[in-house]
Amino acid sequence: MILILRDLFTGTNYFLELKKSLNGVSQKVLTANLRSLEEKGIIEREVSPEVPPRVEYKLTDLGKTLDPIIKSMHDWGEFYKSIF
Repeated sequence: MILILRDLFTGTNYFLELKKSLNGVSQKVLTANLRSLEEKGIIEREVSPEVPPRVEYKLTDLGKTLDPIIKSMHDWGEFYKSIF
């Protein structure tokens, strides 16, 4: 889920963009994770009235509050890599 959030911090993403970014993730697993994040109020899903429908995902205001936490985790990871 953290990788989905990472991608959504850059802005709205379509399902296929997320799938491509998460190299190797199955459609079933990605869908399950997106639904879970949506149920928790962290992301929102919008379906366009096209054929085929395009589904886009973006962070909610609640989801955006995770930004400093994820940045801290990234910074720590970079620090850790620098000492080994």
